[in-house]
Amino acid sequence: MKLDVEVLRYLSKDDFRVLTTVEMGMRNHEIVPAELISLIASLKHGDTYKILKNLLKHKLVHHDSSKYDGFRLTYLGYDFLAIRTLVNRGVIAYVGLQIGVGKESDIFEVATEDGTVLAMKLHRLGRTSFRAVKSKRDYLRHRSSFSWLYLSRLAALKEFAFMKALEDHGFPVPKAVDCNRHCVIMSLVQGYSLVQVRELQNPEVVFETVVGLIVRLAEHGLIHCDFNEFNIMIDDDEKVTMIDFPHMVSVSHRNAQMFFDRDVECIYKFFAKRYNLSFQDDADDKNSAESDIDEAGRPSFSSISKSSGCLDKELAASGFTRKDQDNMKKFIEGGADNEEDEDEEHVSETHENSLTSLGFFADRRSGRANE
Repeated sequence: MKLDVEVLRYLSKDDFRVLTTVEMGMRNHEIVPAELISLIASLKHGDTYKILKNLLKHKLVHHDSSKYDGFRLTYLGYDFLAIRTLVNRGVIAYVGLQIGVGKESDIFEVATEDGTVLAMKLHRLGRTSFRAVKSKRDYLRHRSSFSWLYLSRLAALKEFAFMKALEDHGFPVPKAVDCNRHCVIMSLVQGYSLVQVRELQNPEVVFETVVGLIVRLAEHGLIHCDFNEFNIMIDDDEKVTMIDFPHMVSVSHRNAQMFFDRDVECIYKFFAKRYNLSFQDDADDKNSAESDIDEAGRPSFSSISKSSGCLDKELAASGFTRKDQDNMKKFIEGGADNEEDEDEEHVSETHENSLTSLGFFADRRSGRANE
């Protein structure tokens, strides 16, 4: 679904109030009953339905009457809520062209009031090509039900936290600016995805830099899990920047070695095929006493020591004990959007009382979507 921000100009405060009401209702319902939306929004009965019809026209909500008359947010509606909050915070003022499309995200150029150009990443987990996300990620390890919107929000929150911490520890990553719902604002990386670069002036140097980042991440207790030519940016001076961090796990994860070896293998294969690098001679020249190199000349996961800090525990990566998992849950819940607009604050105050009065708590057993 294409993001058309022009529609934002024509949405009123009441439109966003109803849109926020649907979002809040989805904490307990897969499809939010129309009667509940009308009650929580605290608008005239006719006005609420008129607004829902307008939101439906712009594809910001989806109508479902299979079980009862209700609505749910679409990704476009979630986009608008996030963008409006970021605009109200003064983080961004303009939304520009789309500059990237991934299997689970869309990236746009945005600008601040003073003209500074940034990047806006909208997480979109649940696309047709990526339906196995729940089995591949551990965001919902202890949850029996979920929504793609909620998963995307967790992915954005996790990526923002990891990006900020990696930047603080000197890793070449975009600067994390702000995060709201499934949206992450970051600095715009000047360069190209490595997959687009046909030739390098110093491919050996770039290769050593990239592999060194994999090892350095492991020394800090982390594994990227998707470290490939699509997630490595390089500028005209062949300076490397790594991107895309929702996949990261701890070196304590039960599949950590497999993820580490897969990242390394992916880089070796790409540089060998694209830039004709040969690694056999390098392997023969390696000193067998080097602790972080195996007999094939590649970084060895078992020999890497976490001597530079434990960002996995600091940032609640996956693969911990029950206590660590509890800390992750607290991080997710405590770090959520605590600066939402005034509409959501009002909805939060009345949501539980409205659910009780309408008798909708029983719906949690069959229709719960996320929180």
